[in-house]
Amino acid sequence: MDNTFGDNRLAHILLALCSTPAASSGTLAEKFQVSERTVSNDIKQLEAELKDCATIRSNQGRYVLHIFDAARFRAVRARLLAEERGFNSLSGRMDYVFGRLARSQAPLLTDELAYEMNMGRSTLIRDLKRLRAALEPYGLSIQGRTSQGLTLQGRERDIRQYILERCYDPLYRDYPLDGEITHLVEEAFAASPAGHSTRQQFERFLTVMLDRFLTGRPIGELSPAFYRLTIRPEFEAVNTLMEQIGAFLHTGIPVEEQLFTLLPVIGMRTPADAEEMRSIQLDPAMGPLQDKIFRQIRLEMELRIEAPELKEEFLYHLMFMLNRLRFRVRLKSPMVTEMREKYPLAWRMASIAARVIREECGMEVTEDEHSYLASYFSVFLEERGVRETPFRAAIVCGTGRVTARLIAAQLRRVLDSASELTLLSREKVTPERLAGFDLIFTTVELPCKTEQPVILIREVFHEQELRHKIEKAKYWNQVDVPILDNNWFVMVGLLDESRFFLLDDVETYDQALERMAASLIAQGQADPEFLSRLRAREEIGSTVFDNQVAIPHTVQSAGDKLVLAVGVCPRPVRQGKREVRTIFLMGLPKDAGQDTLLLRVYEEIISIAKDKPLLDKITSADSFPALLRALYRQA
Repeated sequence: MDNTFGDNRLAHILLALCSTPAASSGTLAEKFQVSERTVSNDIKQLEAELKDCATIRSNQGRYVLHIFDAARFRAVRARLLAEERGFNSLSGRMDYVFGRLARSQAPLLTDELAYEMNMGRSTLIRDLKRLRAALEPYGLSIQGRTSQGLTLQGRERDIRQYILERCYDPLYRDYPLDGEITHLVEEAFAASPAGHSTRQQFERFLTVMLDRFLTGRPIGELSPAFYRLTIRPEFEAVNTLMEQIGAFLHTGIPVEEQLFTLLPVIGMRTPADAEEMRSIQLDPAMGPLQDKIFRQIRLEMELRIEAPELKEEFLYHLMFMLNRLRFRVRLKSPMVTEMREKYPLAWRMASIAARVIREECGMEVTEDEHSYLASYFSVFLEERGVRETPFRAAIVCGTGRVTARLIAAQLRRVLDSASELTLLSREKVTPERLAGFDLIFTTVELPCKTEQPVILIREVFHEQELRHKIEKAKYWNQVDVPILDNNWFVMVGLLDESRFFLLDDVETYDQALERMAASLIAQGQADPEFLSRLRAREEIGSTVFDNQVAIPHTVQSAGDKLVLAVGVCPRPVRQGKREVRTIFLMGLPKDAGQDTLLLRVYEEIISIAKDKPLLDKITSADSFPALLRALYRQA
């Protein structure tokens, strides 16, 4: 795989650590397409470069940058970035060679290039091989022989795309737009809902267009989809601006060049201001597309999206995203790995949306765009978990008021600022008094029973562990949680001996479903039609996830709570073309699509599906206690 970051990873790793509070070695290894050992060695080298102006510490497997001398740190960072841009790095040499080929009117001799760059011919030939590989995905190639001269071959549209995505800064760093042109752009965008980032992107497109067009490299005829953009209101504004720029340059700018500069505008990020967003003409086709996406998510996951404001914003995001995909405008996301790891459920919902878009529009959603889709679904999931009323908690302490106040001060760092805390002495505690609280914190054994969740704490406690117990308390009335322990898995409270199945004698996935469903029906935990609905659900689409995990689910009418059963197959069973080893079968109560517990269980199962060592432990479980031992992850 081509490494976008060339051979100067130090600069890019440092930039990555500057832009995030912490980054795991796995995240950095994936980002820079190297092994974790290589990342570890790079970190050691960076430490040596930073000396005593900053340090990179490892905290629970994640690297954290600590800066002690900001001025000296900036100097080190600038030096590393300067090395990235020069001939000391592969990417710097590739950018220079591409720029020379893209601007040359005649074939370039390898010996002349090597002389210009003050480097050996053999090194240049190796760099050319890497450059050819980088150009291939763009439909570009370097033709000719090194002794007779090399030329860049490909469509002008693709050359510009490569420049914008791969080497704009090194090629145009020293060629800013004329001040008069910049002023015209500022005036045009002052009356536009497009934000600052869109204007910056527009200026990049404009710079490339003017350079290429004015030096005799017009973009030429475009596909019909481009010309249909001329009916958009945004084109009228761009056309007016291009007439002004053309008058300044004493030249006419063809419609094709104007359409090229329009691309960052019709592919902009959704404006943050709602009124500005609504001032943009919305494509009416987005409504039906959004409905199909949300309907498919409900069909496959039984999750309903009820968020009018989010839905409206999502319509605009779909329109701009489809424009970016259709016209190949890349919007790079800095949070692909983070979204996949932190919001696995939202990432899964985005995968469903991407499949609908592919089927309905014939376009593949890129990983960057997948990340932005997931960000919308993560907002939906996060906002559904927000309490509509203030959280009320009681603090019961048997060692004096000052200790209780100390506990309250610590709790305020953990709880939401709107939470209400009430200090109670043990002597004043009664079931009636506790009934008005959402949660009870206590340092002593309570003198009475209560229906509210109770968390036993010390006078000085571990805040992260407490956060986890508070999170579990949300599901107190929905799962059987005898104590609020520090096991991350809430699903354990949904399981018992009757819901564990060792499927060592089934031959097919359908037989496994039948065994599990029949048992739940016989126990009265699911209604008689549960199995037939499960099979009908399987006809809609496969419920098999990654790593041989299946999550079959459908509505059950035997009760009003979520039913979860786990089946393990020592020998994988077939489901179509895929194999299944672990089955998480869910019977959902009516209207489960609005249930925060369902969201949590989905999140836990998807996290398990990504953890192969944990899956191996679950599949090896030959009893319910063995399953419980496997399903333990400390907060």
